[in-house]
Order: sequence, then C-alpha cells, then structure tokens
Amino acid sequence: MSDDSDAEKTESASPKRLEQAREEGDVPRSREVATFTVLMAAGCCLWFAGESIVRRLSAVLVSGLSLDREQIMNPNVMLLRVGHDVGSVLLTCLPYAIAIMIVALASPLLVGGWLFSSKAFVPKFGKLNPIRGLGNMVSKNALVELIKAIGKTIVVGFVAYLVMQYHKDAVIGLSVEALRSGSAHMISMLISAFLFIVGALGLIAAIDGPYQMWHYANKMKMTLQEVKQEAKESDGNPQIKQKIRQMQHEMSRRRMMADVPTADVVVTNPTHYAVALKYGENSRGAPQVVAKGADEVAAKIRELAGEHKVAILEAPALARALFKHTEIGDEIPEALYGAVAEVLAYVFQLRSYGKGHGQRPDKPNKLDVPPELDPHNPASQNTAEQNKNDKGSNP
Repeated sequence: MSDDSDAEKTESASPKRLEQAREEGDVPRSREVATFTVLMAAGCCLWFAGESIVRRLSAVLVSGLSLDREQIMNPNVMLLRVGHDVGSVLLTCLPYAIAIMIVALASPLLVGGWLFSSKAFVPKFGKLNPIRGLGNMVSKNALVELIKAIGKTIVVGFVAYLVMQYHKDAVIGLSVEALRSGSAHMISMLISAFLFIVGALGLIAAIDGPYQMWHYANKMKMTLQEVKQEAKESDGNPQIKQKIRQMQHEMSRRRMMADVPTADVVVTNPTHYAVALKYGENSRGAPQVVAKGADEVAAKIRELAGEHKVAILEAPALARALFKHTEIGDEIPEALYGAVAEVLAYVFQLRSYGKGHGQRPDKPNKLDVPPELDPHNPASQNTAEQNKNDKGSNP
C-alpha cells in the first residue's frame, strides 16, 4: 500500500503543512457560500432601496425621452445630455454596487479567509493532462458536485413553485391594475420571490460550508511517516544532532586538555578522578578548575600533567568533592577553601624546594573536606536524600 494512501493518513495536518498549502493557494473554499452571500446582499439592497432606485431610474428615463429642438439639431448638446443621463444612472447604482462588492470581498472570510499567493499564478501544465481530467470527472469530488447541483435544482425549483403558487392570484390581478401601481406591485413580488429563492440556496450553503472545511481537513491529513519526517526537518536529524554534540564535546575536551599544562596542581582519586586547579599569584579570586575528568579522561589529564611537570597530589576525598560540585571554569566552593589552600601551599613550597630553597615539604595527610561534599561519604548521601524528600514535600 502506498505511503500516501488515504487509509494511512490518520494524523491531523500540522501547522507547517497548512501554512505551506496556504502559500501555494490551497485553502478551503465554498462557492455556494460566496454565491449565497452575494445574491442575498443584492436582494436585500433591492428590498430596502428598490423603490428609491426605480424612482430615480424612472426620472432619468423620462428625462432622456424628453427632447427639445436644440438637442435634436445639435449633436454636441445631445452627447452632453446622454453623458449626463448615463452619469445619473451610474451614481444611482454606485452605492448598491459598492455594498455588493464589499460583501463579495468579505464572503471568503466565512470559509478559508483572504488569501493572496503568487504561487497560484504559476501555470501548472499537469492540469492539461486529459487522462487526469477524465479521472477528475469520475472522482469523489465530481460526485459531490453532481449531488449539490441536483440538490440546488430540486430546492430552488420547489421553492420557486411554492412562490408561484402563493402569488398566482396576485399575478393574474396585475392585468386589471393601473400601470404605475401594477408595475410597483410586480417589482415587489419579483424581489420577494428572489429573496425566497436565495434563502433556499442558504440551506445548500449551510451544508456546503462545513463540508468543505471537513473535506479540506481530511485532504490535508498526514501519514505517521510524514509527521516524523517533518519533525526531523523542523528539529533536525537526531543522528546529525548527536554527531554535532559529539564534535562539540570533543572540541571542549581538546580545549580542556590544552589548559592542563597551565594548571598548578592536579588532584586525583588516584585513578578514577582527576581535577586540575589553577591559582594565579596575582589573582584576587579563588582557585579555578581548568580541567576535570573520570577514568580515561582522568588518565589523560595525569599523563599531560606528568609531561609538563605539573604537580600531582593524591587526595581522594578532595578530588571527588571537586569533581562532583564544580564545572570547568568555576571557582572552587567556599567550603573547600581550607583544603585547597593546604594543597596549594604544599605545591608552592615544593616548587621553592625544587629551586634550592628551604626544606622538602611533607604531603598533606588529612585535608579538611566537609563530609556532605564527598559523594562517597554516608553524610553526603543522607543530605542528598533529605534534599530530595524536602523538594517532594513542597507543594
């Protein structure tokens, strides 16, 4: 079965697909709604202003048929008279024509809304395919249009029959009425019949409008594969994003490794963790973490530190605390100031000894690392569990 078959299109159209269709000029449209609104607007104008229109047009007609000798003998005067009469007719009909035009422009707002798409002007030669045209003639849409045409014929014909039956006696009575009153009566009957017939078209429009919206939504449905593909295009291919993250991680790791030779000391676990610290002699802040890692990364940090003669100190509790509670570029936590100060004092004394000054310092045996900062200390685990319970109990 094809991926684009209707049976597999079970997902509602995404906003992106609807926007693309709109850019191509594909929106729901109902000709029945547009026809009904325009005809109803014209009928209402005739109903409320028909008498005024007839009166003004009658005056123009009478004036146009009343000619004096000068107008007959002088073509220039006749042309001016004809131009004046035509202008009067246009001015009489212009307000109602504008009202109908406004309704015609506003009718698309009922189904589909306004749309201007330059892509709709691009010729599509595929529509000239006769085989495709024959296929459209026997399609589901063609069947629906046929049913609508039959329905309109039946409804309009039935309403027209009822109107004629209702006005039958009045139509026969027109023959005995005076010309002026009979004409007005006839026009009134024609307008009312027109409104009734257009009102019957409103029933077709009330059905066709929702149907076109439903048909368009059904046509724009997507398969599950199309939804996934669109998500990939919008959010990016997960494999590519993973590759980018790997490259970023590798670049960050290289930058970190480049900073290891500048460190003052590398604190180790001794094998699982390694944290490189740097403290400038003129620095006013706390020591910073320039590199850290676990397992293989930790081994690489120790290797680089050995190659560049950076001091390495085994302090398991301090290494674990620094690894857990700091990120690269961060200053050390205030609670670890004392322990790190002892380490740096040892490193600086070791440097001085290497230059032939003083005695060889003793390695710090027991550093003051708060138990709650050491991940392997039971006190730290209890504190983490307590914080978790406190967050869960808060509303």
